[in-house]
Amino acid sequence: MHDIIIIGKGPAGISAALYGCRANLSVVVIGKDNGSLAKAGNIENYYGFDVPVSGTALVTKGVQQAKMVGALVVDDEVLDIEWDGQFKVKTKNEEFVGRSLIIATGSNRRKADVKGLEFFEGKGISYCAVCDGFFFRGKDIAVLGNGEYALQEVKDLLPLAQSVTLLSNGAPLTASFPESVKIIETPIQEIFGEMSVQGIRFADESIFSTTGIFVALGSASATDLARKIGAEIRGTSIAVDGTMATNVPGLFAAGDCIGGTLQVAVAVGDGAKAALTAISYVRKQRREERGEA
Repeated sequence: MHDIIIIGKGPAGISAALYGCRANLSVVVIGKDNGSLAKAGNIENYYGFDVPVSGTALVTKGVQQAKMVGALVVDDEVLDIEWDGQFKVKTKNEEFVGRSLIIATGSNRRKADVKGLEFFEGKGISYCAVCDGFFFRGKDIAVLGNGEYALQEVKDLLPLAQSVTLLSNGAPLTASFPESVKIIETPIQEIFGEMSVQGIRFADESIFSTTGIFVALGSASATDLARKIGAEIRGTSIAVDGTMATNVPGLFAAGDCIGGTLQVAVAVGDGAKAALTAISYVRKQRREERGEA
């Protein structure tokens, strides 16, 4: 079991890993890619760099630094998290267990450009199968997506629903779905209804009747993951206090996923703060396990 699991290997996640490792704790960092920083050209406003540095170079140096102090850095996609006093993080290839968890995955969320999607959010449109699947038990529901994250949401919904239909909206499938799942690859024209979702109209004018659509595009976002274990969300950000702690014991968040000023320098500071709080939390847990006051 790891002391600290960190999701995200950008500035916030790597900063947290450095502090955790230097506190002699077991730290694993999980990240699918270099995030939005990889798209940055020349960074010229970061402390200590007298010449511009690319976002990719900065991420690479940070990951190398984290490995040097003992962090395990895993290139993988996180699909699901669970909490029962300990944290279980399920990736595409493995499962990790930890005493604490820091979410530092940035703020990116992919949304489909589909008429009616935003209007019906909370009125039949959901972004979390674990959170809202119960409300659609015994019904014919749909999942919008085409990859591993969509597959995970489908698996969470199958035991609850009458049927689950996958809508790829014209995108090619990048995961293998169960045979019981109907797949519609036709592009979506609109989601329609009155006070709530009633169905989907496709580009060929065919209609699929449903009262529930779960959006699972691309990879799970920070708020997607946090919602699964009951963390408070404010708008599109994870709610934290001044120490980067959430309302879930042992769960912390840092960087762009908590909102505010979306800058590398701020993310690094958030990561350090989250790690310091996580270190105190883990040390307290260890004392309690030994029966110490």
